[in-house]
Amino acid sequence: MLDAGYRYKDPDAAFPVFLHPESGEEYALARRETKTAAGYRGFAIDAGPDVTLEEDLARRDLTVNAMARDAKGKLIDPFNGRDDLAAGLLRHVTPAFAEDPVRLLRIARFAAKLGGYGFHVAHGTHRLMKRMATGTELAALQPSRIWQELRRALEEPQPWRFLQVLQRCGALAALLPELADALGDGVAHGSADTAAPLQALRCAAEAQLPPHWRLAALMGAVEVDIESLLRRLPVDKAAAQSVHLLRTQLPRYQALPTAPAAAWMAFLESARALRQPTAFDQLVTACRCAAPQVSAALPARLSAARSAAAGVDAHVLQAAGLQGAELGKALRQAREQALTSILADA
Repeated sequence: MLDAGYRYKDPDAAFPVFLHPESGEEYALARRETKTAAGYRGFAIDAGPDVTLEEDLARRDLTVNAMARDAKGKLIDPFNGRDDLAAGLLRHVTPAFAEDPVRLLRIARFAAKLGGYGFHVAHGTHRLMKRMATGTELAALQPSRIWQELRRALEEPQPWRFLQVLQRCGALAALLPELADALGDGVAHGSADTAAPLQALRCAAEAQLPPHWRLAALMGAVEVDIESLLRRLPVDKAAAQSVHLLRTQLPRYQALPTAPAAAWMAFLESARALRQPTAFDQLVTACRCAAPQVSAALPARLSAARSAAAGVDAHVLQAAGLQGAELGKALRQAREQALTSILADA
């Protein structure tokens, strides 16, 4: 591979992955794995020239990922992945699936990615996942890997299915116990998913919010120790900031329908509505998802309120001779007056 111009993706990796010299596509050598210790890193890897393609396919996690084509285009499908693809089944390839706890997270993420196409976990695989959830392998998962998979799941079309799958097999209680408690037994036993956190996450995904706001909507719908959870998971800065902002602003958002104009102005200011309108819209949407019991008309009223406040021209006040603190006070009063009119019309 090196003589042909390919280069290592990571020279220090346990097994070699090469990058195409022109396209940058990844090429991995066929390999076999032997379990040698606990955890997802406890494998001895052999990428020797005697490893067959079928042996390599046997170490894949799901049958739909265990197919290949030869140089003539002939399908090589020793585990009936094509049938499972047609049936929308996420099925493990061999019992060796249970040797790697990361595969629980991966199959949950595939459910989030492909759930919209009707894919679901096969019954036999679900039973195997339940046995894995009661074993000791999950304890070897590092918080960074859990966050990595959760973060990727938040980007998928149906991220709530990631939590749903892990809850139903019992793994979520070991990985994210705070969320498992919030989802309750109903999700675990496969009944209708009316749990508020799942509904909030679904709402945020269907509203096309970015992943960090999806996480914020999810966290806004649960009563957990957020600080402890965010410390345990190495959540990135954008996600942590969004979660904190929503948790701070959500009570104020819920109180707005009966609040005076001054409270509306305070919410607009603290949520940076005039300085960061896009982020403000995303915050309001996340609040709507986390607190669906609040008036459905509130987001539209907030949009009108922001427009009214932004429409106050500070230059007019400056032309009247106002400066400094006096200008700020007069500007706020003018904006509150504009909000009073908007709220009265509503």
